[in-house]
Amino acid sequence: MGGDHGPRVTVPAALDFLERHGDVEIVLVGIPDAISRALAERGARAGARLRVHAASEVVGMDEPVAQAMRFKKDSSMRVAVDLVKRGEAHACVSAGNTGALMAISRFVLKTIPGIDRPAIATVLPNAQGGFTYVLDLGANVDCTAEQLMQFGLMGAMLVGAVERRERPSVGLLNIGVEDIKGNETVKHAAELLRSSGLNFYGNVEGDDIYKGTTDVVVCDGFVGNSVLKASEGLAKMIFSFLKAEFTRNPARMAVAWLAKPVFDALRARMDPARYNGASLLGLRGIVIKSHGGADVAAFGHALENALEEVLNNVPERIAQRLAALPGAPAPAAS
Repeated sequence: MGGDHGPRVTVPAALDFLERHGDVEIVLVGIPDAISRALAERGARAGARLRVHAASEVVGMDEPVAQAMRFKKDSSMRVAVDLVKRGEAHACVSAGNTGALMAISRFVLKTIPGIDRPAIATVLPNAQGGFTYVLDLGANVDCTAEQLMQFGLMGAMLVGAVERRERPSVGLLNIGVEDIKGNETVKHAAELLRSSGLNFYGNVEGDDIYKGTTDVVVCDGFVGNSVLKASEGLAKMIFSFLKAEFTRNPARMAVAWLAKPVFDALRARMDPARYNGASLLGLRGIVIKSHGGADVAAFGHALENALEEVLNNVPERIAQRLAALPGAPAPAAS
């Protein structure tokens, strides 16, 4: 029910996802009447692989987190996460209120032993033709060195599972590559990462994200969210500049027409929809956050990310790696 478009996007995306994958099932959680209308618009109905699970409330996109937690226990978001907790769903995908989704997921699912706080991780394109995984992107504004180390471990386990890489490289975002750079928290985090057994590259700078210097880049949520929003803004500005220059006069418009296949390919390569679907890592269950403004294709990518994490048992991999660290806490009783 969340996001800027609600069932008008999430339901068609779910139907398309079912067509692509014959061995999955979808549970649409929300207001039954609204879901039924969206299904009817596509000439679809609930069935063996598509069922509707009713929820009587919806968390608003700007609703305070505390209010959503305390007063909306039958919200579509809470019910969906509860399904994961009870084992009735393998993953939850939502385009709703990010803060509420993180708080509800952490309260209901709890964190993996050894993880203090979940982190938001997503992929950004790089010059190597692949992706750089960046975390945290806004869940944790203030982080300790230990938490940054945990982010590195979670990111490495995610890349190892999804990208099938034996020892993904991890970089720590800093204001310089030298060991003496950064605040005391970042310096201590670097020490912890070096002794963690991960393939720690060392400090990296912002441009290394797009160079593809490392598979994973670790930072606190304040920095990560700022990097993400600045990147999105830069991409939009570049395309607006190109459009302005190529429409300045008839001659340039003719050149633009000739170059259209190139620009279409570039736009597709940089399309944010291709990278939609951020992982809430560190939970005892899989939760994927879609961008609130996602269209059908973009929400479909978030569903694909959820499927990849389910097939590769990402939470279990993170838990196993943490349990192998020196001084790791004993697994909690099930």
